[in-house]
Amino acid sequence: MANFILFGKYSSEALKGISAARTEQAKKIVESCGGKLEGVYALLGDVDLLLLVTLPGVQEAVRLSLALSKATGISFKTAPAITVEEFDKLAEKV
Repeated sequence: MANFILFGKYSSEALKGISAARTEQAKKIVESCGGKLEGVYALLGDVDLLLLVTLPGVQEAVRLSLALSKATGISFKTAPAITVEEFDKLAEKV
């Protein structure tokens, strides 16, 4: 499993749909893509929402990003994430 961070930005329409039910819907979408929702955070600033997920791979991350956008109206930017320990190991090999 790989870690991904999804950065969400609300549209004016998406703001109207904020609810605990939509959060549960998002969790089910993550699971339908073979992943696990590790955390969800509301933010202030350029990014409104941060999702931490584990997924089997990049294809599932693309599918998840599209499925969440389609279901919620929230636009997402998705990035792979590795731990600092993994990063340090990779950096040693450069």
